[in-house]
Amino acid sequence: MGRTLQNTMINLGLQNACDEAVYQLGLDMEELEEIEEDAGLGNGGLGRLAACFLDSMATLGLAAYGYGIRYEYGIFNQKIRDGWQVEEADDWLRHGNPWEKARPEYMLPVHFYGRVEHSASGAKWIDTQVVLALPYDTPVPGYMNNTVNTMRLWSARAPNDFNLRDFNVGDYIQAVLDRNLAENISRVLYPNDNFFEGKELRLKQEYFVVAATLQDIIRRFKASKFGSTDSVRTVFDSFPDQVAIQLNDTHPAMAIPELMRIFVDIEKLPWDKAWDITKRTFAYTNHTVLPEALERWPVDLVEKLLPRHLQIIYEINQRHLDHIASLFPNDVDRLRRMSLIEEGNTKRINMAHLCIVGSHAVNGVAKIHSEIVKTQVFEDFAELEPEKFQNKTNGITPRRWLLLCNPGLAELIAEKIGEDYVRDLSQLTKLHEFVDDDLFIREVAKVKQENKVKFALYLEKEYKVKINPSSMFDVHVKRIHEYKRQLMNCLHIITMYNRIRRDPAKLFVPRTVIIGGKAAPGYHMAKMIIKLINAVAQVVNNDPMVGSKLKVIFLENYRVSLAEKVIPATDLSEQISTAGTEASGTGNMKFMLNGALTIGTMDGANVEMAEEAGEENLFIFGMRVEDVTELDKKGYNAQLYYDRLPELKQAVDQIKSGFFSPKDPNLFNDVVNMLFHHDRFKVFADYEAYVKCQEKVSELYLNSKAWTKMVIRNIAAAGKFSSDRTIKEYARDIWHVEPSDLKIPPPNEPRDAGQDKTPNGTAA
Repeated sequence: MGRTLQNTMINLGLQNACDEAVYQLGLDMEELEEIEEDAGLGNGGLGRLAACFLDSMATLGLAAYGYGIRYEYGIFNQKIRDGWQVEEADDWLRHGNPWEKARPEYMLPVHFYGRVEHSASGAKWIDTQVVLALPYDTPVPGYMNNTVNTMRLWSARAPNDFNLRDFNVGDYIQAVLDRNLAENISRVLYPNDNFFEGKELRLKQEYFVVAATLQDIIRRFKASKFGSTDSVRTVFDSFPDQVAIQLNDTHPAMAIPELMRIFVDIEKLPWDKAWDITKRTFAYTNHTVLPEALERWPVDLVEKLLPRHLQIIYEINQRHLDHIASLFPNDVDRLRRMSLIEEGNTKRINMAHLCIVGSHAVNGVAKIHSEIVKTQVFEDFAELEPEKFQNKTNGITPRRWLLLCNPGLAELIAEKIGEDYVRDLSQLTKLHEFVDDDLFIREVAKVKQENKVKFALYLEKEYKVKINPSSMFDVHVKRIHEYKRQLMNCLHIITMYNRIRRDPAKLFVPRTVIIGGKAAPGYHMAKMIIKLINAVAQVVNNDPMVGSKLKVIFLENYRVSLAEKVIPATDLSEQISTAGTEASGTGNMKFMLNGALTIGTMDGANVEMAEEAGEENLFIFGMRVEDVTELDKKGYNAQLYYDRLPELKQAVDQIKSGFFSPKDPNLFNDVVNMLFHHDRFKVFADYEAYVKCQEKVSELYLNSKAWTKMVIRNIAAAGKFSSDRTIKEYARDIWHVEPSDLKIPPPNEPRDAGQDKTPNGTAA
């Protein structure tokens, strides 16, 4: 979520008043804002997307709740020591959190372990361990519409009789100390992005948030006029018309068997009725196609932790496979491919399959990704129910990612086209009229220059490095992962360095290359990549032959509040994943909206950015998905490229020989070995096209006016990438709710007695 103060002031229309009031008190608002800790309760794109969605849902007046876990420790703070990443605990609650309100009156029990007893009256899950879920509510204000939604985060608490109800205890002190075991559930965020780690504590976290949330939703449904009761029993027929639940990846997939358990075991609904309601309630968003990221939980673990849920999953699977077998008799391989249970050394539950079977809608997050989902990853399911599969291209909130982080540009745009674009970003197309307006061109360039100077000052203060604000700011910030190919950027840096040294007199367009992002603590290769970038920076930044022509900076502890500083100052945005691996990306959109040009592959939302702005207004290079498939068919041979490309050979040899690690020449052996022998992401195959494309970038940068005109064309084409547009599509196509642009009256004005915020709305 990042910081909340400035976002709240902007959405409430109070920023100027607060700035003034704080100034009158002799304080500086910007200094005050820097004191707030980021809420870093997610890993990367998926968590930030949820944050943008919450802002858009409130701005569109949807009655929506964001549910998650109130981690005591969020994503680790990254320190760089001697070029290596070192993790520190993110104790973000140390000084309290003024934005949250604990709601003990809504505390709920969550059960684990135990066993299942079957009787005539149905299944009973008994002898469980209980953990309490304590909700904390954070307000989510819409933009200037007096709507405030809620983000409800659950914290784990041990019940007061925890370990004391057992007659065999005797050690009272130990029993109280053991309360920590229960409360560890919400202690810390698992720091993996795009990687599945099948740990028991992680599964506990996933079920914890799901079980608490579903009880909360059902309590709210029963209290509403729709949860009518026949004698004592609630009628759940209208449940899917009143409640929509969007599964943000498979992490909350246990919600499907949990809702079935509530309906069948507790509410005593017949299975078929319960399953119909469940399917119509859930929808699933897929966020990745990388096989190592797909959640596949061992059956033994689920059986131990959630025995009743395993039985329900087996029953869902049985009925699902019976259906497939009736449609495709004797096709055992299809049954194996489509089963929720994977046979093998350890039997596993494929959570994506569970989500697809248990949802009425499945979507990818960019056109190209949704196609890959349909035709490759889940082709059997899409063949069965093509109408279930959709696309919803991601977006970003223009409030945080333009108004808040780039007020200079936001104001400049407002002067030309009015202020309405903030709620309707498609209006940015009006900027096309000004693409030849010399004054506007100069003003856009001036705002960018001011942002660069400000960021250069920040870097000097924080990193003690002097950088040239007139150099091209070439920025690559995102989680460190092989598929995102920070290594390819690194090879380009080395190539530029070698060119400068080979011919110091030759004209060279000065660059400051900024790379930032966190590596998962257990991801060895990602950590080596960070070390390599820092080792290269060490050499480049201290070579007198290079001077101010080329500087390399690794941005420490990349997070939302740092993104808000670097993105507005960026000239060139690096979006260079291997085609077919980045589901969408959202950083790409933030850079586009803030006046950077993109160098990128035809991957994720880059494809649609090129479609909107015209491919000639992005620097597109490299293999397309078809080329990657073709190369896989014939076999990728890295050696071929190394032998054919002298500059690539030179760069790789320098890494290999210890040119960048003289004290330990073998330091980067693992990296080089990977590049030659098991590079799934084919860095060498795109190297030549990348370097050539970078030459075109430098050439255009020399012509400031032509560069800025291309920038304006990009900003004018960025409207599609508002999360408001994304959420309107979810609302229309999946949740079946109507967004309202009604500004509800502020609390100090009387309301009509009959007025109701959402007369017939579903709660999403």
